[in-house]
Amino acid sequence: MKLGLIGYGAIGKHVEAAGLENIELVSVLVRRPRPEGVLTHEPDRFFAHKFDAVAECAGHEAVRAHGQRVLENGADFLVTSVGAFTDTALFDRLLAAAKASGRRLILPSAGIGALDILSSAAVGGLESVTVTVRKDPSAWKGTIAETLVDLDGLTAPHTVFDGPVREGARLYPQNVNISAAAAIAGIGLDRTRVVIVADPTLTTHIVELEAKGTFGRFTFLEDVAVSEENRKTGKLVAMAMVKSVRQLASTLVVAA
Repeated sequence: MKLGLIGYGAIGKHVEAAGLENIELVSVLVRRPRPEGVLTHEPDRFFAHKFDAVAECAGHEAVRAHGQRVLENGADFLVTSVGAFTDTALFDRLLAAAKASGRRLILPSAGIGALDILSSAAVGGLESVTVTVRKDPSAWKGTIAETLVDLDGLTAPHTVFDGPVREGARLYPQNVNISAAAAIAGIGLDRTRVVIVADPTLTTHIVELEAKGTFGRFTFLEDVAVSEENRKTGKLVAMAMVKSVRQLASTLVVAA
């Protein structure tokens, strides 16, 4: 299987380093010129290759700029920056491109577990879904949280957002892609609640998902180590992306 990557940071480098069986990394699209082998900053050079799948690991703008072209060129498109789909027009446009080309828009589990349970429960009907994201204050720097509270001066947990995922993912695009994935798997961006907390007592990222519906009720909690390359994301995101890419070419697929 021929794979393309968009982005070569905390996630993309780990996908390359994994050396996945039956998968050839053909090209990697980056923002700035770099001399390394398969890397290119020129979209036309990147898209001159024929891919079976392209994995996005570069942020919301990369989804907006390149997603439609990936699908129209005949490749499946794996998106980690799911928060980009708070833009309904973008989501609809990519779904239409996938349908027209006979390819798939794939939203990997990435940094959040339990999407399999949540999407299964949605078949029978969900009443409520809440995602709570807790990270240390440094993870919220460069976001609107800096205008709401003195992040460096925090001595106790402080909620910087409590509301629908559509708005939360728009305000905190690098931090809460997981809540957008949960919303799309469940009851949607406007009905799913996200609570975002800056917590100076943490050295990890904690995500809790709670859902209620005709199936009953479940809660899921993960406490993950922070990526050395990017404190806004957890190590699990790169691991999960490796798993998702591996399964594209695997004879055994677990938790599809």
